[in-house]
Amino acid sequence: MFLRPWARANGIDPDAPRDPSKGKHPATVYGVSFIMAWIAAHAFAIVVGHGPFPLLHWLHHGFVRGFGIAAMILAINYHSANKPVPLLLIDGGYHLVQFCLYGLILGLWH
Repeated sequence: MFLRPWARANGIDPDAPRDPSKGKHPATVYGVSFIMAWIAAHAFAIVVGHGPFPLLHWLHHGFVRGFGIAAMILAINYHSANKPVPLLLIDGGYHLVQFCLYGLILGLWH
């Protein structure tokens, strides 16, 4: 869905054949990403707490951490690296949705 805009913002041709000598194998990328996401979800659960909080509480914390922390850290780094704003919106939006989903899942679970 966001492959083409993301690739353009990174200066990558999405239609070019993948060169296996450049970058990591997709299975490695997704595997490591899954492990890091699991660690982030675990840290999120620890920070928010384990009480019987209403679902809105969990969603609020997901939004605050996704937008207020993760996206803003990316914004600082991307601004310093002169990366384009569309790339920040895609990557920051990804983390916003990610943390809101953490809040939704943990809120429904508790």
